[in-house]
Amino acid sequence: MPKVGMEPMRRKALINATISAIGERGSLDVTMSEIAGRAGVSSALAHHYFGAKDELLLATMRHILAELTADTLRALQAAGTPRERVSAVVAVNFSDIQFRPQTIAAWLAFYVEAQKSSSLRRLLRVYARRLHSNLMSGLTGILPRAEADRVAEATAAMIDGLYIRRALKDGVPDAATAIALVEDYLETKLGERCRQ
Repeated sequence: MPKVGMEPMRRKALINATISAIGERGSLDVTMSEIAGRAGVSSALAHHYFGAKDELLLATMRHILAELTADTLRALQAAGTPRERVSAVVAVNFSDIQFRPQTIAAWLAFYVEAQKSSSLRRLLRVYARRLHSNLMSGLTGILPRAEADRVAEATAAMIDGLYIRRALKDGVPDAATAIALVEDYLETKLGERCRQ
């Protein structure tokens, strides 16, 4: 008989093990057995909690998105001005939790898998809409809506591009440099208006 209260901890351990396994392998080509072993549970228990591997991968992506959403909301609440809101969104995407190698590898693997999985594609659309909306929450206080929309789209593309470059171990080596690159772009688009 399973111990009461263990399910949430085991689910979290399996999700963390999935991120770790994907990060090490650099792809979704991991088995339930491998993930279960990393989490310290049996394959049968992993299947009991998540069913097929696809369900575990989906739960892992949801977990990553939930962490990003929670971190973003906290950062936005602390921001006092529209410009600070934009910088807060950028900083969260390159935080220690979000921009660690395992999470970056998981994002890249999910992007690839989303080409085949409608469920993962839906989650990536949710991520893209949230990122755009969070950026717009600051940009519309600085720029006309159409211009804010273009800057949000370009900023989101830079964030995603820097993740890809980091996953491929090419280009930007660390979060501080990534943030500086995005902030340089934003300064060219917003600098004068923010100083008025």
